[in-house]
Amino acid sequence: MHEEFSTSSFDSPDPPLRSSYAGACPACQSPRVVDRDTAKKAGAAIGTIAGAAGGISGSLSGAITGAKVGVALTAAALPAAPPLGAVAGAVVGALSGGIAGCVVGASLGEAVDAAILRNRRCLACGHTFSIAK
Repeated sequence: MHEEFSTSSFDSPDPPLRSSYAGACPACQSPRVVDRDTAKKAGAAIGTIAGAAGGISGSLSGAITGAKVGVALTAAALPAAPPLGAVAGAVVGALSGGIAGCVVGASLGEAVDAAILRNRRCLACGHTFSIAK
């Protein structure tokens, strides 16, 4: 019962590559090409920060108004509740704003990558290029 095993493509330490259909390197014709996604990564990071900041400020302004109304209605019932509500509102606002900002920033960055930047890099020669559509 001696069986001979051959290596498969799963044994390769290289990252997954694009096929050579239209994404081959124009400099060396190598199919070993990967996406760079520079603007997509930057847009996602900037969008996350901006969305989180907007979410915090929006939720705090709403929480402060809500806290003022709550204090006016229940002055002696729960004196510690308004600050806790403001903190919880700020956290939820930051998370939801950050997620929305990340999605919008990544989408915008992806459009910039596709239209403007040289978004592909050849692993064989290091050449960066874009594919005309």
